[in-house]
Amino acid sequence: MRAVVCEQGELTVTDMADPVPGKGQVLLNVTRTGICGSDLHGRHHADLVADVAEKAGYPHLMRMDQPIVMGHEFVGTVAAYGPGCHKRWKPGTRVVALPMVDSDTGPHLLGLSEKAPGAYAEKVVVQESMTMLVPDGLPDDEAALTEPMAVAWHAVRRAERGRGQAAVVIGCGPIGLAVIAMLKASGAKKIIASDLSSRRRELARELGAHVVVDPRETDPFDAYKPGRNETRSVTDLVGVALDTMGKLRMVPGPVPWWQVFRLAEKIGEVPAGPVVFECVGVPGMIDQIIGTAPLRSRVVVVGVCMEPDSFTPSMAGTKEIDLRFVFGYDPGEFRDTLHMIADRKVDVRPLITGAVGLDGVDAAFTALGDPEAHAKILIDPSSDRLRP
Repeated sequence: MRAVVCEQGELTVTDMADPVPGKGQVLLNVTRTGICGSDLHGRHHADLVADVAEKAGYPHLMRMDQPIVMGHEFVGTVAAYGPGCHKRWKPGTRVVALPMVDSDTGPHLLGLSEKAPGAYAEKVVVQESMTMLVPDGLPDDEAALTEPMAVAWHAVRRAERGRGQAAVVIGCGPIGLAVIAMLKASGAKKIIASDLSSRRRELARELGAHVVVDPRETDPFDAYKPGRNETRSVTDLVGVALDTMGKLRMVPGPVPWWQVFRLAEKIGEVPAGPVVFECVGVPGMIDQIIGTAPLRSRVVVVGVCMEPDSFTPSMAGTKEIDLRFVFGYDPGEFRDTLHMIADRKVDVRPLITGAVGLDGVDAAFTALGDPEAHAKILIDPSSDRLRP
């Protein structure tokens, strides 16, 4: 088969032996593969990422001196089964799969390890237990986005956004745009998006953002009318406390003021900020958000910053900022995302801005470096297209 191999930062199309499915595995003919931001980063910074992964307990992540077939966002058709499979689908059936496989050397991340070649190729091996049927009527282009949209769905679920609570998305690259789409699908009524790129701001609006700003001109936290329970400063919070207690202590009746206070907590009538999604992943962003977000905001860090970073804990503590870091998704979220796309509860089509064949992958990587040009480029192994 033909495949794109990344080694020492170079992308080369080469002929290699067809992969053979092992126990419990399925061989797929790849029909579409998405190019992920982690692929762009891994091309030139794989060793840095691998060092972090090894400390976290996964020693097999791709390194610069290894020949790697990347590609973990894909859709394909069933070609053959390995031993011990249930053979759930007929050959030719369209499926997607979570990008992880089991082997004699342990579990591996597909497209991110030398031991588990990915879908920048005509064929790929997946785990049968992690494979899911693509619903009828869902085009390959959209099905291929199941994996990155599942990342966004996991982030939205982990945010635990309250009813009526605003969401602020900082950074409208592919993952930020995916978060916006999933926030819309979850019923968010107030989505604020911020990005330097005019093209990305257009896409953010198309995908469901209600307010879109250029942070060079407008602070995203100034770009919408805060809810009645939001406070921007400690002075505001102290003022609310004084005003509230003054009123409560004047109200006659059999119910003590402290019981009214606890009831207000239960129904959410206490000061709280928006949910903020950090989708940039560069040093300084977390500190900047902590410094500017309203008090008691919940910050969900989706962007992957691979460099050391810092923030002032006392500022986060004084403002009672809630920090949550997210990564990946679970199989249930992956399945739910697939069906949300198929049922048109979330529209991923605006995210797809180009397509290439295997010989065009290098050009696609270059094109994705321009935020004004592209969001998500797909690879069609059957295509001879050289530029997105």
